[in-house]
Amino acid sequence: MYQQMIFVNLPVENVDTSRKFFTELGYTINPQFSNEDCACVVISDTIIAMMLSRKRYADFTKKEIADATRSSEVLLCLSAESREKVDELVERALAAGGTDNDDTQDHGFMYGRSFDDPDGHSWEVVWMDPTAVEG
Repeated sequence: MYQQMIFVNLPVENVDTSRKFFTELGYTINPQFSNEDCACVVISDTIIAMMLSRKRYADFTKKEIADATRSSEVLLCLSAESREKVDELVERALAAGGTDNDDTQDHGFMYGRSFDDPDGHSWEVVWMDPTAVEG
């Protein structure tokens, strides 16, 4: 059965820095779609983050490229299987050079934290109690 995927393309200052950061978070790099201008970060079977040098990113748009350290262009949110997994991923991100983005959000049935990667892209990590989303 066909499973739709998402490819998130993000401009980065240094592809090697991004490659190192995301592998330190536990993700893999697909070498088939990576080179000096791009790191293809495999987050899951259906989520791929393409970390493109600003020069390469400019090949895909005529718009001005946002500086994510100064303005927000997108909020990326990843699910986690537990509160502990939220904390683990965010702590790994901070240890790998990311910065704390916001206060912890704890609503009982939903728990989340966020960080900015080295280029300022904001990543949220959220756990939600599965019983809270059942109809």
